[in-house]
Amino acid sequence: MISSVRGPVLSIALDHAVIEVGGLGYAVLATPTTLAGLRRGDEAMLHTALIVREDSLTLYGFTDPDARGLFGLLLTVSGIGPKIALATLAVLEPDKLRAALAEGNTSMLTQVPGIGRKGAERLIIELRDKVGALTSGTPGPEVAADAELVRAQVTEALLGLGFAAKPAEQAVDAVLAKDGAQNTAAVLRQALTSLGRKR
Repeated sequence: MISSVRGPVLSIALDHAVIEVGGLGYAVLATPTTLAGLRRGDEAMLHTALIVREDSLTLYGFTDPDARGLFGLLLTVSGIGPKIALATLAVLEPDKLRAALAEGNTSMLTQVPGIGRKGAERLIIELRDKVGALTSGTPGPEVAADAELVRAQVTEALLGLGFAAKPAEQAVDAVLAKDGAQNTAAVLRQALTSLGRKR
């Protein structure tokens, strides 16, 4: 997993920036606000989430681990892909997004292109309690955000391996509840062991 990139900004486009790391230029998709804070030729550091698909590897970049954690959290909701998750963070800053989810504010969530009323309701139902945990301060926001990112990535990996969504999510949640935030490989290994016993 590529957790962050640091280096000079080679170019900035409408939806991404290219950052040089060790002689390689990484295209990193980001929100307009994040891109507006970058300057061509200046050094930049972005926290990243790597989304692996059958035909692509795509990096999404964020100015802080909190936004990256919320991105990972959004991906756990059925019907929300990386593009809509990034669009959500482009329209709503992390604090506003948390408030909308915690308060059940569907009208605020439907401001995001690609999210209708039903999608907003699903987001609220699935994430209301989780954003509460993210902001409770126990563990700290960064740890919780990283845990949510690990959860999203491991769940996605299990879905890619052919497991059904519900059992996959339950297995990952059980591992994280027992052992807390770990690296993605360790959580995936334990979740696979747990799912293997149930088959």
